Amino acid sequence: MSVIECKDVTKVYGNIAALKGASFAIEENKITGIIGRNGAGKSTMLKILAGFLKETSGEVQVLAEHPFNNLKVSANLIYVDDQMSLPTSLTLSEILECAGGFYRNWDKELAKRLFDYFSFHPKQRHNNLSKGMKSTFNMIIGLAARCAVTIFDEPTIGMDEAVRKDFYRALLKDYIAYPRTILLSSHHLHEVEDLLEDVLIIKEGKTLLHVPLTDFKEMAMGLSGDLSIVNPLISDKEVYHLEENGIKRTYVVVENNFTEAELHEAKVKGIDVSPVSSSDLYVFLTNKTKGGIDDVFNQG
Repeated sequence: MSVIECKDVTKVYGNIAALKGASFAIEENKITGIIGRNGAGKSTMLKILAGFLKETSGEVQVLAEHPFNNLKVSANLIYVDDQMSLPTSLTLSEILECAGGFYRNWDKELAKRLFDYFSFHPKQRHNNLSKGMKSTFNMIIGLAARCAVTIFDEPTIGMDEAVRKDFYRALLKDYIAYPRTILLSSHHLHEVEDLLEDVLIIKEGKTLLHVPLTDFKEMAMGLSGDLSIVNPLISDKEVYHLEENGIKRTYVVVENNFTEAELHEAKVKGIDVSPVSSSDLYVFLTNKTKGGIDDVFNQG
């Protein structure tokens, strides 16, 4: 069952298009990674899903409703980012007390345990926290709310490495105990891939790819060796990345639809065949050119 459906969604600010016809569907009770470079359109897309922004064109459905200014969607969805606006007149403990009146699945005990674990003081105020502590407190609200649709938009900004690891572990443990639809955006796939079931990559305002993470990990293969030998082996395959590795040597990342015979032939001819990490593949797919930054210098 699809909880979220988007079809040809665009969002234009003045003369700038942040989204350019994004289409995808998100299934119920899965953790989906919304992955893309800075400026790719991730936050714009997520704010449209949360009902904060209205799309310029296209169709958007969240919980079978159009999300913009929609009470049903607001009651069943939480959007967490580093700009989360919380009352400055209330202390942190008072904010947690009030949150139970907004979220019907609010887990007061979980919020308290996380609050104590991360060493917050009850009398602190949100606007006086450091950037990392704000992100950590926001994360507590996002987890304890246990909304049917939970959106974490770059939730770990400012957190140190130990806190990030704690957050990801807490997210996974609570998701296993209380499944819900979670969207987790990041531009660091390597940090979140162990959590994800699906990965949705946004590039320049468009949906580049939306597949199960297990499929994404098997999507590409790396070949390194003599250029004259590599080229015939990849003539009928899609190339994701290509770089020179020395005189007449090349490293190429291509779609992984090789047969066992083809891989054996490549190895016999002295070609190094290697898997490609999901993080590297994400970088290659979202580069502007096949050669990445090297192409800037090669064109000089």
